[in-house]
Amino acid sequence: MDLEDLRDRRVVVMKHYPPEFKADAVALYESRPAATIKQVAAHLGVNPQTLRNWIRAAGANRSRGRRAAAPPSVPAASASVLEAENAALRREDAELKKEREILRKAARYFASETGW
Repeated sequence: MDLEDLRDRRVVVMKHYPPEFKADAVALYESRPAATIKQVAAHLGVNPQTLRNWIRAAGANRSRGRRAAAPPSVPAASASVLEAENAALRREDAELKKEREILRKAARYFASETGW
């Protein structure tokens, strides 16, 4: 074997990760629904197939893409509760916007008084 043969060969190094790291990696994947296995693996510095194996071994299953199930329908009773909560949040949002505008006007007034 000469030097050229050695350059063409790829050495595969088997890395051993502690169980805590594997569990944390799977938890990270599960906690980010928009992230792909490839993205999480790149973030952690592991091979995507390695992360995929850990996810399968942990029994984690997260529906993704076109195969993802449709979200469960909301019962009519809880829909009305959600509508009421939404209306209350809209009222609170409007009130906070008014308060913020009053504070901005006050800040402009005091800034002009002090010459800032």
